[in-house]
Amino acid sequence: MQPVSVTPGDSCLVLALPHSGTWVPDSLWADLDARGRRLADTDWHLDRLYADLVPGATMVAARFHRYLIDANRDPSGASLYPGQNTTALCPLTDFDGQRLYCDGREPDADEVARRIQAWHAPYHAALSAELARVKARHGVVVLYDCHSIRSQIPFLFDGRLPDLNVGTNNGVTCAPQMEQAVARICAEADGFTSVLNGRFRGGWTTRHYGRPDQGMHAIQMELAQSSHLETEAAPFAYSLDKAARLRPHLKSVLETLVGLALHRHARKEA
Repeated sequence: MQPVSVTPGDSCLVLALPHSGTWVPDSLWADLDARGRRLADTDWHLDRLYADLVPGATMVAARFHRYLIDANRDPSGASLYPGQNTTALCPLTDFDGQRLYCDGREPDADEVARRIQAWHAPYHAALSAELARVKARHGVVVLYDCHSIRSQIPFLFDGRLPDLNVGTNNGVTCAPQMEQAVARICAEADGFTSVLNGRFRGGWTTRHYGRPDQGMHAIQMELAQSSHLETEAAPFAYSLDKAARLRPHLKSVLETLVGLALHRHARKEA
């Protein structure tokens, strides 16, 4: 099984999906307990939700599940949110803080290192290659990191999460005009709530690749799953009706990012 799926496009937009994969090797399946085998913390149906919103977008998607290794975590193991509850590079607990493994079956340091080389590194090698290819073609690239999560998870955050959570690591990972435009589109999206750099400010992918001064703009969108799933519990079915209401706003976000990126680059080159 190849660790990553790549669909090359010819626009300046790259969609990254680090958490939509559901494949786990037999060895991990044997180690997970009944709760872990639910794979509940998947970013369900994001490939379908974002499909064909912008012509020519490149898509890079991890095919493995985040319980094997989290492709949106720092490979050093450093926390993205020091002092706050979160999950690890190779998670031992789920989003509710409950254990995932049978007794004594958790990965040790050697196993974590092996997973980094076998899964985490190939995903980012593929993503890096596509970002470089797209930037060479257009002189600029927009990395849009696609995520979703249950709207209520007391272990991770209080209350109910807004529907649209935009992350730029407090304005560091993309041009200010791009951040402001996306925040405005989300704030004006009828029937949806939003926040800029709230609980989710952008994961390792956004922070690692976002270099706006070098023409590499990165932004994360964390969607509350109530915005596009029938229910946030198994079987996590995709809602055509909800998605039909959400997709036009996502399309507007992506088209705006592409337009601003190309405009900024054209002005720089003029």
